Amino acid sequence: MPSVHTYHWLLQVYCNDVLQRINDIKAAITSTFGRVLKMDSTKKIARKLAGHTHGTAAWATDVGNEHGQVLMCVLTAAEGHGLDEMTKGLVTRYQSASVPPPELLYVDRDCCSASTKRQFIGWPALQIRLDIWHFMRRFASGCTTDSHQLYAFFLRRLSACIFSWSAEDVDLLQRAKRAHLITKDIKNPSAEDVTNHINKRSLARHCRRTTRGVEETTRLIKDLLTTLDSEQGRDTLGVPLFDSTRIWDIWESQKRHIICIQDPEGVQLYTKTGEMVLGGVTLPVFRCARGSTSLESFHLHLNRFIPGTTANDLHFQAYLMDGLVRWNADRTSDATLTEGPNHRVYSGYLKYAVDQLGQRVLGKRIDPTQTTPQKYTGELIGVEYLYHQTNKVLGEYSADDASGDDDDDDDDDDDDFRQHETRLDPTIPPIEGSSQSNHPMEGNASVTTSKGSSSGSETEFQMAFCAGQTARNWYAHPAIIIIIIIITITASPQCRSPTKTHILYTPSKACGHVVQTTSQPSISRNAFPDQRANNFIRNSRRS
Repeated sequence: MPSVHTYHWLLQVYCNDVLQRINDIKAAITSTFGRVLKMDSTKKIARKLAGHTHGTAAWATDVGNEHGQVLMCVLTAAEGHGLDEMTKGLVTRYQSASVPPPELLYVDRDCCSASTKRQFIGWPALQIRLDIWHFMRRFASGCTTDSHQLYAFFLRRLSACIFSWSAEDVDLLQRAKRAHLITKDIKNPSAEDVTNHINKRSLARHCRRTTRGVEETTRLIKDLLTTLDSEQGRDTLGVPLFDSTRIWDIWESQKRHIICIQDPEGVQLYTKTGEMVLGGVTLPVFRCARGSTSLESFHLHLNRFIPGTTANDLHFQAYLMDGLVRWNADRTSDATLTEGPNHRVYSGYLKYAVDQLGQRVLGKRIDPTQTTPQKYTGELIGVEYLYHQTNKVLGEYSADDASGDDDDDDDDDDDDFRQHETRLDPTIPPIEGSSQSNHPMEGNASVTTSKGSSSGSETEFQMAFCAGQTARNWYAHPAIIIIIIIITITASPQCRSPTKTHILYTPSKACGHVVQTTSQPSISRNAFPDQRANNFIRNSRRS
């Protein structure tokens, strides 16, 4: 019986296959363009580079377009000036292909820096904007804790201070949702019922939004910070939401960037991709090009391109480049606004050959989204870019190269990437920000809290960047914990004895003092070898 091949052999076969298609892969990556670009960096993927190059890469920087495709992905030893060669290659790519330069660029830092404009000096008309998601996170760092009761409320109000929904689109969606509820045997649904049945995904898909402007946004954010930096910004235990000194230092440093988050004039950020019928009403389907949320979603998948926890330089490069081609191919239909075929093929040579045969035999193209890649521009991709900075050379493949790989999955490193396939934009403001009230602090957005009152429904608190507990759980009360422990001990089969009558005394601030006579099984003291458990039962009976 022949022996089963080891993973060394499988890696060698895979790398040889990628190396045979290396020219086609590089040409496909450097033949991607866009009108609205986004540039973002991440550190997690750089930690997987192992072998003699371990620790040399500090960042993985990606450049994407409005369709979610990736124009370039490089590993760098540092941000800033370390990206000069990458940006120069992008400018040369557009010029060589005679493609109009992009109109807008979203970045996560250095939006006002002269160095960023100097990197794209070949595009003098390029407008640079700060990603609003990163802008909001800077203010969130001024909170005392992300588990504060008002943390999610603050982020919702901050988003409403920046954005406003299109009243026309919201009214159309509400009419469609009302008609849909009537078909579900809900007679005469109120405006509140209709609003509660509209989730964030529906808003992002069918409604457009715009920024409010520099003056209005500045006034609203300052009013929000002033309101929550008072007694109204404390939870039921009196804990303040803000670190007062820190939040106002952040405001002084970030208010100059409010102009950098405004929508540029003359740039179309929404594209109509289709229509759908809901309750007999036709709703448009939009795709938004604002911000770098698509790159954040790509970062979730980028970590999965390299299996395991580590990979040497050659395997890392093969996984990365093959993953980029597949990622861009899956989003070609969105870029061309053409319905793609049901089958999925990633081989450029095979797709081209099948398309030519389809034209000769059937008289039509098999894959309307198929485009002929241009010639490779010579841009450095992935590890090649890092080696160019460190004066190293990416060598040839050998079987010994597999020794630098670790195929064991690290749950701690990959937890952040086990999320939904597509990430919902976390900057989506609540619907009441425009359709019910023009001021983010009015309407249903009262910040006054009291014991026993609810600060919002569960869905309102679900933000992608809101981690931890958003409201105090009912089971956190000490009296409830004691009752749960007693019930658990009583329900244990080994602790049951003949039934006796007990008086259960429940001290609770919310319900008052309740004395209830119940018939419960008595607890055998001998069933607990631990003296502390016996003392606990004895004290609970006395109370």
